[in-house]
Amino acid sequence: MTADAALGRTVQVTLPDRWHRRERPAHGIVVAARPRTVPVSGYCPEVVVACTPVADDLRTWREEAVAALSVQLPDFALEEADEYLLGDHVVAYRLFAHRFGTVDVLSEQWAWLVGGLGVTLTCSVAREDYPTFCDLFEAVAGTVEVVG
Repeated sequence: MTADAALGRTVQVTLPDRWHRRERPAHGIVVAARPRTVPVSGYCPEVVVACTPVADDLRTWREEAVAALSVQLPDFALEEADEYLLGDHVVAYRLFAHRFGTVDVLSEQWAWLVGGLGVTLTCSVAREDYPTFCDLFEAVAGTVEVVG
């Protein structure tokens, strides 16, 4: 899947074949995808790719984003934070938990900063379903390319 992004760049990502996709469902969101069936947990996993102009460096941008999430999401807890090379770019990885109603949700978030364009891939799932989806989420992250 290829989507035009801001600042003359393009974001490419390969989403799971059988997942329902919504392109540009909201401002700043390039694509969102969900499986066609909901796991027994009752919480539907979701993959969201978003873009935004960023004036800061990668670390500052992500620290500010995590601080904002900690205020917005009930019972927010940052469980893992790392930066590493994925493809040609440094990626900031965050694993965090929060509540959605009574569901304990885990979200994996990868973030790229390329020429002033911030791209995030956020994959969310009920904690109990995480072992089923974590490899799929990592595979999707491995396909993200910011070009241009």
